[in-house]
Amino acid sequence: MAKKSITFTVNGKKVDLDVAPGEMLVDVLREKLGLTGTKVGCREGECGACSIIMNGKLVTSCLIPAMKADRGTILTIEGLAQNGEMHLIQKRFVEDGAIQCGFCTPAMVLAGKALLDANPHPTREEIQLAISGILCRCTGYQKIIKAIDSAAQAGELR
Repeated sequence: MAKKSITFTVNGKKVDLDVAPGEMLVDVLREKLGLTGTKVGCREGECGACSIIMNGKLVTSCLIPAMKADRGTILTIEGLAQNGEMHLIQKRFVEDGAIQCGFCTPAMVLAGKALLDANPHPTREEIQLAISGILCRCTGYQKIIKAIDSAAQAGELR
């Protein structure tokens, strides 16, 4: 099949690209747009390392054909910081020691942001559920949960 032109917004910038029918969104983000904060893990939607926020929802980009991004809005980890200033949730991950090897960190941060955008005052159980689709082999999750909770306690996230 022939490539198709798509247009979408990623991290606040309009993008026009030609994509092949079988091309996955994670590959377009990393290879065509250079947004390597989105990690490639299992390519089966099981590890969550490729999670991004698409049209306001956390999704695993390894399972989404790039064509589905047409006319959509995407936020990757690279789009969180504004004017050289880290987003509050990024600061909390650093301050609370929620970063180990860093492989799952972009997805965890975005999962926390997506949760707090939808529910500014989540319970511990809601935080656990929000990150449950992202595997971490380093932290044991407790510091990640603390970072998201402390961001919620701090308030204004936008």
